[in-house]
Amino acid sequence: MHADHFIDLIPLRYALRYGQAKRDTKLPLYLPPDGERMLYHLVGAFADEGAGDFLAEVFDLRTYDPSKPLRVNSGTLKFAHTSHYIPAFAIRYQRNGQSITYSADTAPDHRVVEIAQGTDLFLCEATILDGDVEQGMRGHSTAREAAEMARSAGVGSLALTHYGENSTARDLDESACAIYTGKIVVADDHQILTVKEMTAAAR
Repeated sequence: MHADHFIDLIPLRYALRYGQAKRDTKLPLYLPPDGERMLYHLVGAFADEGAGDFLAEVFDLRTYDPSKPLRVNSGTLKFAHTSHYIPAFAIRYQRNGQSITYSADTAPDHRVVEIAQGTDLFLCEATILDGDVEQGMRGHSTAREAAEMARSAGVGSLALTHYGENSTARDLDESACAIYTGKIVVADDHQILTVKEMTAAAR
């Protein structure tokens, strides 16, 4: 529930309420424990639009239990705590024998490695520049550390994400390739990755 991971729910709310994304039913929105309180605290500062509950009129708000699997349609999500400044959860999504695991924000963590074990595609954060050291409490990883988690988990392919605009190929591709020998992609805006394509490329 750091702002860079959920603040886009606000413009999404407007798209669902007034824009082309408008729908006949409310959009299910799964939040971590205490997430709903935080969201309502945020929107409580907004001017009243007089149209009803700012969030609930377009979202079907639900809180997931990170200690239990969550079934959504034909897929299942599982959660694991990460090493971050606030409670954060890595997520593994499985459907039809295929899986994607997202690290969320995290310093290197064995719990992330465990939930990513054998996953087809591992999306892992690579916030810290190559050679930089995170001072104090750690909450992020380098691309090299992401690659180390990918190698330990035996994942099929690795996509590096959550990196800053100052990151270079050396910070991302090169440092990760030195550790992990599978398929590596540096995620970018509007890029679409499929498990099928990534799995085929990794062979």
